[in-house]
Amino acid sequence: MLNIHFPGDEGFEQATRPWNLAVHQPVRAVAEAHDADDVAAAVKLAREAGLAIAAQPSGHGASGDVEGAILLRTRGLSTLEIDPAARVARVGAGVAWGQVQAAAGAHGLTGLPGSSPVVTVTGYTLGGGLSWFSRAHGWASSSVRSFDIVDAEGRSSTVTRDDELFWALRGGGGDFALVTAIEFDLHPAPDLYGGRVLWPAERAPEVLEAFKEITATAPDELTLWFELLQFPGAPPFVAVDSTYLGQDASRLLAPLDRIGGTLSDTRGRMPIAALGDITGEPTDPGPGASKAQLIGDLDGILERLMPIDPLISVQIRHLGGALARPSDSAAGQLDDPYLLYLFGLPGVEERQQEIIDGGRRPYTFLSRGESAADAFPAETLERLRDIKRRHDPDGLFRSNYPVLGGN
Repeated sequence: MLNIHFPGDEGFEQATRPWNLAVHQPVRAVAEAHDADDVAAAVKLAREAGLAIAAQPSGHGASGDVEGAILLRTRGLSTLEIDPAARVARVGAGVAWGQVQAAAGAHGLTGLPGSSPVVTVTGYTLGGGLSWFSRAHGWASSSVRSFDIVDAEGRSSTVTRDDELFWALRGGGGDFALVTAIEFDLHPAPDLYGGRVLWPAERAPEVLEAFKEITATAPDELTLWFELLQFPGAPPFVAVDSTYLGQDASRLLAPLDRIGGTLSDTRGRMPIAALGDITGEPTDPGPGASKAQLIGDLDGILERLMPIDPLISVQIRHLGGALARPSDSAAGQLDDPYLLYLFGLPGVEERQQEIIDGGRRPYTFLSRGESAADAFPAETLERLRDIKRRHDPDGLFRSNYPVLGGN
């Protein structure tokens, strides 16, 4: 049964909180759904009240653009089914990636998760989903077989490849329908090698050169992230995080071993379910400010980035591989070989803006003050807007970054 919370109710403020506690969500009500019928009831309630509805399983990626809307929590949609023979998973809108990886990993299979085990599959996939394994297998959205949805009229259906919504939902965000479940392909992963190598920050020039050397010829099964880290009360560090879909990447990562002063090295064979341990991201909500940009080369990048204070982390992700190939989804093709991602506590926005010089960023990396127009090429954005106008003409659904917003 659909549970509704209104301002003034006990626990209302807690129910509105997103993952990023720096974001305020001035919603009219919070609805907690436990199945697809509850989601349909929430849509009908919103229509009758003349309000928009915004779905947030866990609140990751919230922009705060929900004023006057009904906030729909879908954590209760917890279906998780693995068919190891068919290599297919079916998950409800409240299921997190850590749950999927634990279940799939038991069969030598993997989904296409990012760095955090607590991010939900649905929200991540609707934004495209940039995975540790995207160089080998593309966007997480590229592996989707079908979406179970509730449309703007409150009707339930299954969207497959022959429906134009299928294209839009694979990377275009949650602006077109409320997704209650996703079915997607799993990929063979009998072996996984990965971990983090950490050095003092003064080794950053050597580490970056090794990173560039490795990524220049890396096979698609190997993914590297270069990181500058400045934790409160600690000296600055530089790190390289890596994953390899295979038994051993020691030979491929040999340039890292030529760098002296290593503080720690966690590389080795690891279970699929432990993927989130590589970066050790927080698993509880907290305040933050982020900014991202696709970049074409790394010339002069350290001069722009260092010292990183007052930022906490600066990450350069190696892209390419399957991401650089044509994609029949809204997520599209990424021509740039790297992604720059900046994170810090609120108050670092001016420093972030000094580093970021414009350009495109993936939809799932948009931050407050940005819009869908910053993520998609003009032709893709116009197609998404056309689908939005036809499938949700009254603007009932409001994603974190609406496609009709911005320029």
